Amino acid sequence: MKKSFKNDKYKKARGGYSRLLKINCESCGKFVCNYQKDGPGILKRMYLDRISQSGIYSDLTNTPLNKVPQLICQNCTQVLGVPMIYKKENRLAFRLYVGAVTKKIVKST
Repeated sequence: MKKSFKNDKYKKARGGYSRLLKINCESCGKFVCNYQKDGPGILKRMYLDRISQSGIYSDLTNTPLNKVPQLICQNCTQVLGVPMIYKKENRLAFRLYVGAVTKKIVKST
């Protein structure tokens, strides 16, 4: 299965460099979602339009902020992040708690 990256103005604004990350819960190690990280730097936020392969969180892009649930591990119910609007770009995102998730780069097939 070929992984396709979203190629839009946000990716271009961050230098056109992307990688796919497998996000897991730090507490129990269970898979949470795949996430397209654009640009360099640490993972502080996860934009909703970059989340994939997550049953609950994949299709929330057009949801109002007050209707977006917290980012919670479905296995151990640990809260991993809270919804926010990133004001610079007016984009919905989850602000991640420090040390709440682990990430691993997924190789494209």
